[in-house]
Amino acid sequence: MPSFDLQLLTTGPYHEMLLAGLLLSLQLLGVTLVLALPLAVLIALARLASFAPLRWAATALVEGIRNVPLLAHMLFWYFGAPEFLPDPAKEWLYNHNFEAIAAVVALLLYTAAFMSEDIRSGIRAIPAVQLEAARALGLGFLGAMRLVVLPQALRITVPPLLSQTLNLWKNTSIATVIGTAELMYQAGKVETATFRSFEAFAFATASYLSVSLLITGLALAYHHRFPTRTA
Repeated sequence: MPSFDLQLLTTGPYHEMLLAGLLLSLQLLGVTLVLALPLAVLIALARLASFAPLRWAATALVEGIRNVPLLAHMLFWYFGAPEFLPDPAKEWLYNHNFEAIAAVVALLLYTAAFMSEDIRSGIRAIPAVQLEAARALGLGFLGAMRLVVLPQALRITVPPLLSQTLNLWKNTSIATVIGTAELMYQAGKVETATFRSFEAFAFATASYLSVSLLITGLALAYHHRFPTRTA
């Protein structure tokens, strides 16, 4: 009968490989999230701008990104985009962990596109009279957004943004297809080296589940602390 080798996960080089993969997955999550939020705000504001070309460009960007699978984005940024660079630049990138860089770029654009729609919905939920009142007091469009509308809109959109964070965490696993040494990649290497499939992927499953439950717990805590108020 097969047995569960706990020592494989708690000590030795394979333990270190799995922990390194988990750490890189968390880094992908953190870096992407920090960059995606401000980018999503900018895209949302561009989609609401009165300048039509800017609004059309932002709409095309969001729809173009959201309607292409994340896997295709990963492959494009790792294999396709570098082809437009000179050979010395490509060589430098591939010698400096370009896998992680390409993964962050793909995750960033993909996540920001979805988050921008949540933020735009939050902005549109704020009564237009508040923006008009702020403009009447002498604030410009960006000033009224920054001081009056966005603080309220972002509070409204915290629950869907936490949901997008949960999706982002799970999407980091797709970076394995371009050789990024994140959790799934390292679990695959451990499985190949030891033929202990259950232990390697049980560690990955438990790690994804633990962080996902933490994010879900934050969403529930926020919901109980700031319950949705209906008119």
